[in-house]
Amino acid sequence: MSERDKLDFEKMLAFHTAPTLLGVKCANLFAVKQSDYRLSELERFFKSQPQFGGLKLRFLCRCKNRVLAYVYCEQLLSAWLSESGVAAFLESCGYAGEMTIDEKLSLLESRISCGSFPHEIGIFLGYPLDDVLGFIENKGENCLFCGFWKVYSEPERARRTFEKYVYCRSFLCNKIAGGLDLYRAMATFKEEKR
Repeated sequence: MSERDKLDFEKMLAFHTAPTLLGVKCANLFAVKQSDYRLSELERFFKSQPQFGGLKLRFLCRCKNRVLAYVYCEQLLSAWLSESGVAAFLESCGYAGEMTIDEKLSLLESRISCGSFPHEIGIFLGYPLDDVLGFIENKGENCLFCGFWKVYSEPERARRTFEKYVYCRSFLCNKIAGGLDLYRAMATFKEEKR
């Protein structure tokens, strides 16, 4: 991979997954074209980086033209899915409490088809339960506002969360544009956070 390709790859990953890479969000989902060289690079990247401790990649759907890449922090996702209200909602959707993260993701994967997502996808992306329920009850209409997801409750909390996500993206993308590689940019964030 050329230096230019490496830079493009790291910018793409930072843009789409910064909150998860920086430990602020449990997961991100984004599409990559089947023909994109970065698809194989994504797999290689997550398999070869032990310093990413706890960050994983899974392809949830492979369609004719694209692949849905799901990047998640196993520890954060596990904690989120174990919260009582979230766990009860997932059980009502068929995700047994004793299922492992991998088993839950396999079930989620089986329910995704090109262009169609089960409502519980929001939970697997760390969206607030009330907003996921609001989306279901309102059939995606009547939200208070839309940002990284459609907000149905606690708009100020959602705005603050969206600001954190934008900050994470800006931080990583700016550090990469300034010459740091993705790993050093992530380390810089953790150092500044102390």
